[in-house]
Amino acid sequence: MENWIFVIDLKAFYASFECVERGLDPFTTPLAVTDLERKDATIVLSVSPYLKSLGVPSRCRRRELPKNIPGMIYAKPQMEKYVKMSAQVISIFLDFVALEDIHIYSIDESFLNVGPYLKLYKCSPKELAKKILKAIKDKTGLTATCGIGQNMFLAKMADDREAKNASDFIGIWTNDDIPTKLRPIKPLNDVWGISRGYQARLNALGLYSVYDVAHFSKEVLINEFGIMGEELYEHANGRDNSNIREKYIPINKNLSLGQVLMRDYGYEETELIIKEMTDDLCVRLRQTKLKAGQVYLSIRYSFNSSCPPFSHQLKLNIPTDLNSELYNALIYIFKTYAKHEPVRQIGISFGSLKADKVEQLSIFKDIDSIDKERNLYCALDEIQKKYGKNKILKADSLTKGSTIKERHNQIGGHRK
Repeated sequence: MENWIFVIDLKAFYASFECVERGLDPFTTPLAVTDLERKDATIVLSVSPYLKSLGVPSRCRRRELPKNIPGMIYAKPQMEKYVKMSAQVISIFLDFVALEDIHIYSIDESFLNVGPYLKLYKCSPKELAKKILKAIKDKTGLTATCGIGQNMFLAKMADDREAKNASDFIGIWTNDDIPTKLRPIKPLNDVWGISRGYQARLNALGLYSVYDVAHFSKEVLINEFGIMGEELYEHANGRDNSNIREKYIPINKNLSLGQVLMRDYGYEETELIIKEMTDDLCVRLRQTKLKAGQVYLSIRYSFNSSCPPFSHQLKLNIPTDLNSELYNALIYIFKTYAKHEPVRQIGISFGSLKADKVEQLSIFKDIDSIDKERNLYCALDEIQKKYGKNKILKADSLTKGSTIKERHNQIGGHRK
């Protein structure tokens, strides 16, 4: 059985969805997904294939969009609908392959292991790709591209370098194409997985093309980049031993939450935001029936501040899922390290997670008060789950500096 991998990417997903919902053709419609209620510096989530054909980048600030395009449409993000559509596309994949042969790479891109199914469907990889792309088009109205390769790396490169510009939106890279299609690529940041930072470091070694990397010393690359150096060498030679069926399970799990504030926040206002974020993350902690043994806090100051950002962690004596204890730990970090400077970005995380089956007691705490607090928050969790997150809130969530109501109406920092 030959190894064949598909990378299926929904073309300009958010913008195409907005066009299809309006009954418009994404390839002839000038549409950008961005929230006009936010400042001009806000990120454009997606632009239609038509705008891309005019040279508009898919990721830019709204102020960078051309101002002279007739009939320009600005679509407000609808993240909840995008997530549902993504799930529908995954269900289409499941009509062709088993779940174990799907790796969801992002909301609009997935890897499929199709080698085991070609004999069943009695077709070539390209014929199967056409069937899947047609099913997506017929059932959702969305256009997808498909990169086909004999491993995950070649499939991804086939999609990025060939499929997106092909008339049928399908590109195939086999091992025989490595010398002619892969090796000549430069600059190096055109290769999947190589950032501009890595490119600069590779250039410093005298490496400017994939050919250069493929013929360089593997040992020197490992010495310079660690395990990433071995991956750079293997990819430059078209090799990738990743197996979609071997799912990655992180050893150390954590729960994280972060937000970029819409304005600069003062010292006391920042404490309120940390409290609200703690409450939200504690809900997720209890839903997963875990307790946190460590907390992390990161703060980035205003764009106009000269203070460097900081990130610190604190280990707890006893793992807990109580809002008050986790907030007290986070605020201790904040008061210990934070400067009295305006804050623009906050991140918190709970680590060293353990199952909550066993309760570790402390002689310094009243067990009855702990049970009372936990029962209270569990009751609040149930109310929010049944009626919505904004149906019951703390009084300080009604203050001017609160962001919790707005965040509850967002997915990934954008409106549902």
